[in-house]
Amino acid sequence: MKADIHPTYHNKAKVDCACGASFTVGSTLEKIRVETCSSCHPFFTGEEKIMDTGGRVERFKKRTAAAGAGSAKKGK
Repeated sequence: MKADIHPTYHNKAKVDCACGASFTVGSTLEKIRVETCSSCHPFFTGEEKIMDTGGRVERFKKRTAAAGAGSAKKGK
C-alpha cells in the first residue's frame, strides 16, 4: 500500500451557505461554500421556491401551453 496518498481530513470543516447559515462537517476541504442548505432548501423548509436560471420555467410553461392549444386544434 502506498503511503501519503490520502488527502488531509478536516474534522471541523466550515460550510457557508448563500442564505447566511453556517455549520461544521467533516471533509477533505477546509472551507465549503454552497448555494442551498437544509435551512433554505424547499424540501426541508416546506416552502415552494423556484430557482429559475435563464427563464427556463417560463419557457417550459409557454411550451406546455402551446402544446395544449395545438392538440386542442387537432382534435376538432
